[in-house]
Amino acid sequence: MGDLPTPKVIRLGLIGCGEIAQVAHIPTITFLSSKFRLTYLCDVDPNSLSFCASRVAGSIRPKTTQSASELCSSPDVDAVFVCSSDAVHTMHGVLALKNDKHVLIEKPLALCKRDIEELREAEKGSKGRVFVGYMRRYASAFLDVMKEVGGTEGIQYVKVRDIICPNSVFINQSGTFPQKFQGVSAQDAQELAEKEDSMVHQALTVDMGLPVTEERKKMLRLLGGLGSHDLSAMRELIGMPKGVLGARVTPQMWTVLFDYTTFAVTYESGFNSVPLFDASIEVFTENKVVTVKYDTPYVKGLPTTMVVRERVGETGFQERIVRTSYEDPYTKEMLEWYECIVNGKAVKTTIDDAVMELELFKMILTAAD
Repeated sequence: MGDLPTPKVIRLGLIGCGEIAQVAHIPTITFLSSKFRLTYLCDVDPNSLSFCASRVAGSIRPKTTQSASELCSSPDVDAVFVCSSDAVHTMHGVLALKNDKHVLIEKPLALCKRDIEELREAEKGSKGRVFVGYMRRYASAFLDVMKEVGGTEGIQYVKVRDIICPNSVFINQSGTFPQKFQGVSAQDAQELAEKEDSMVHQALTVDMGLPVTEERKKMLRLLGGLGSHDLSAMRELIGMPKGVLGARVTPQMWTVLFDYTTFAVTYESGFNSVPLFDASIEVFTENKVVTVKYDTPYVKGLPTTMVVRERVGETGFQERIVRTSYEDPYTKEMLEWYECIVNGKAVKTTIDDAVMELELFKMILTAAD
């Protein structure tokens, strides 16, 4: 019998050495060393860059650079992982695609249509494909709920909830000991601020027809951050809503009532100081209530579960708590991306999928105006 073929190891270049890279992505990539190897790191802050390089396991240290162009054009990089600031996602994604690299871009992919179209055009002329990092949609429990619900027929009501305390509470207990540095030059900080302002202007004024205010700016960023997890999963589970019946939106707490014609969806989200990660999607039908429950992704291995409460006979009731996998959503996401790169599996979280998020943001902010 001949030797078994050696699995292909994808050489990854990672752009953006901030908190999420330190707490989630670098550890996950390290655990998946049979499928991925970090060969290049990029960040504008040389201190963050050096620190993250020291955290990468293995006998061969990754190369480092402050130039995203250098990383994306390197022959030592097969695919690019973009977890830089939102305002430069498009720039970094386009660089990867122009070099025919597959690219995973952390959510939000973009916050305005201009940036979406730029990525779309770059992807058309590239051998690489864009994979958007909506990791909650790759959780085993979420996929279990998709099967259990099986579509929108018979749904009476849905509740989407995501009320959490500051992520620092969980990060400080994660065992990853991330570090924050202040090594960004004044010029880099100014350029990023200008890109942020341009992105927000395009999103609010051009795409939505709304004036830019500080509160709208904060809400756009919050919807693109915490909100995109919930709204993206909601879209996959039950599709797009017809519209918004009402919304009360503040940067501390927000509530939206979506119209799905035959049923309504309440979306409630925001922040308080209770050290709790209260995130779920709950689907109500005549004889069954199906819930996916998420815990913080910043502490690896915490359960994501499906809970089914259902009628039994005429007077009975039972509750099932189902956890079909101990693999966390970030690991499941990376394994899915690997299948897309190596085996040509179709990407689920595409550019065309992510653009629907912008429509939801517009529905919410316009209704709240």
